[in-house]
Amino acid sequence: MPSPATLPQVTLQPGRPPVLSVDTPDDTSSWTAAHAPALRALVAEHGAVLVRGLGLRDADQVGVAFRQLAGGALLPDREAFAAREAHAGGVYSSSAWPPNQPMCMHHELSYALTPPGLMMFACLTAPAAGGVTGVSDATAVLEALPPATVERFEREGWLLTRSYNDEIGASWTEAFGTDDRAAVEDYCRANAIDLAWQGDGGLRTRQHRSAVVRHPLTGARCWFNQIAFLNEWTLAPEVREYLVDEYGEDGLPFNTRYGNGDPVGEDVVQTLNQVYEAHTDREPWQPGDLMLVDNIRTAHSREPYDGPREILVGMADPQKLTDAPSAGGPAVR
Repeated sequence: MPSPATLPQVTLQPGRPPVLSVDTPDDTSSWTAAHAPALRALVAEHGAVLVRGLGLRDADQVGVAFRQLAGGALLPDREAFAAREAHAGGVYSSSAWPPNQPMCMHHELSYALTPPGLMMFACLTAPAAGGVTGVSDATAVLEALPPATVERFEREGWLLTRSYNDEIGASWTEAFGTDDRAAVEDYCRANAIDLAWQGDGGLRTRQHRSAVVRHPLTGARCWFNQIAFLNEWTLAPEVREYLVDEYGEDGLPFNTRYGNGDPVGEDVVQTLNQVYEAHTDREPWQPGDLMLVDNIRTAHSREPYDGPREILVGMADPQKLTDAPSAGGPAVR
């Protein structure tokens, strides 16, 4: 078994994430266990790394690799904005999202008080076209954004509003992993989330979060949020029109605002997405690929695709970010 010091050099090319090509091991589990520290070091150095050649084939094999890289148990998926299929041991499918619609750049669960520090993606089936998981450096994005935009969001934070129902996105039972209302209320109290039960059995929530945080290891300032992705103006026009007609302006499945509650204009959302696009690195998936992403330093996306696509996801390293507001007195109605 080779030592971690014998890993090949990472290939660095403009417009592509760092790629580490390896010879397919006879025993993926042993290989991953032996090289986990070195792989984690590469993530710390580059923010993301795509490992090509592992030959990952099924959810059980992926779960073993994820847990070895995590150094223990994986995190449960709570507060998901879209449903996932759960596999054993904290392994999930990618979020259910229309194949013809992009999932714009975001940091996973950036609206949670304790988001994952490490995201892991494994490709079992690569799409016929598209479907790239792009990555973008959050510090570079922060530096490229208009100073006035950064200043306001850094001063006020951002507000996420959600209206859970059984038709669009994750239902509240899927998002919170329970059908017990009291358990949902307890979770929201502990995580600084205001909530209001609706007469039809639905749920609406509001949570205020920081838009800029410091990386827990490096101290670097990072643009860390889902302001653009979960905003109404990122939706395709026909989708937004349908949702507004169906649920009203205040009943959208999700939306983002400035921290004081003011709407975020379409022009601001367009600017955010344009800056992300200018700082996106891409590499098409191949079956068996593994991608590791520092979730605080690096945003990720999912581009539209054709044909079957199966990407498995694991989350680890919960981070209590010092810039996040403390939990305190959310209302339950």
